[in-house]
Amino acid sequence: MKTIKGPAIFLAQFIANEEPYNSMENIAKWAKSLGFHGVQIPTGDPAYFDLQKAAESKTYADEYKGKLLDLGIEITELSTHLQGQLVAVHPAYDKLFDAFAPEQYRNNPKARTEWAVQQLKYAAKASQNLGLKAHATFSGSLLWQYFHPWPQRPDGLVDEAFTELANRWKPILDTFDECGVDVCYEIHPGEDLFDGITYEMFLEKVNNHPRACLLYDPSHFVLQQLDYIQYIDFYHERIRAFHVKDAEFNPSGRQGTFGGYQSWLNRAGRYRSPGDGQVDFKTIFSKLTQYGYDGWAVMEWECCIKNQVDGATEGAKFIQDHIIRVTDKAFDDFASTGADAAFNREILGL
Repeated sequence: MKTIKGPAIFLAQFIANEEPYNSMENIAKWAKSLGFHGVQIPTGDPAYFDLQKAAESKTYADEYKGKLLDLGIEITELSTHLQGQLVAVHPAYDKLFDAFAPEQYRNNPKARTEWAVQQLKYAAKASQNLGLKAHATFSGSLLWQYFHPWPQRPDGLVDEAFTELANRWKPILDTFDECGVDVCYEIHPGEDLFDGITYEMFLEKVNNHPRACLLYDPSHFVLQQLDYIQYIDFYHERIRAFHVKDAEFNPSGRQGTFGGYQSWLNRAGRYRSPGDGQVDFKTIFSKLTQYGYDGWAVMEWECCIKNQVDGATEGAKFIQDHIIRVTDKAFDDFASTGADAAFNREILGL
């Protein structure tokens, strides 16, 4: 068993133009003041983190990492959630997802995909230069709009989509393998990898690639009514990153998992700050510890009710209180009689 590292915080929802969120140094100081020891860094804004430079310059990576360490903050993982989304985009979403790419790649899906793939490859090398072992991202999606089979899906549609998705990711996964870094897909609605079965389908298509791993976030499973505890039993060997994000599901006679096109506040399934929802984090931390997960517990704030600063302030303590410092001895060692082979045979009457 291993003791989970933490607490840490995903910075994507906190970066802003005003202090203390307007620079990496300031936001790191803020995170440290709340009790966080690590940060997961989004890589879409060069002003906070220059992904290409970190990939091409070990000096830049070392200096960046060193400045954070001087503040008492470690980098847990880099994140390319937005770029990963753009590895595979169905035309129905082109206009919406264009906003995730630089302006010069918009209205040009082919160029946008090529840019996204290169971003992931930069992330592999940048992670290596920073000494990181895991990377957080999305898979992208060619199929999401077809998840409910009406009208009936044509034979072969799903297989063709997963074959194409795998073909796009294989070179990326190979690059991560060369760099010694795991790709941790956040299993998430809107992605082609949104539950255990879809992950298994993808894994088969990439020939069980050793770097095709998982970011575990139970909140997305609450909204799907998936057994998020048993999920750990099934996939613990592939879980290499962990988001601490809460959620709740309160169905009624008027709406259920699909949400009725309502706002987050008015959906049956909605995200909450850690401790305010229905996720059984006590069991989750026990399961992950039991299976030897030795990565970080990273708070992700997404709450339709609570202020983000309050969520972060409470989240640091929430994670710290749930981390289990593993024992180095059995609880009944005091009653040990000691034994050797001869003694064992003697008490068996042999």
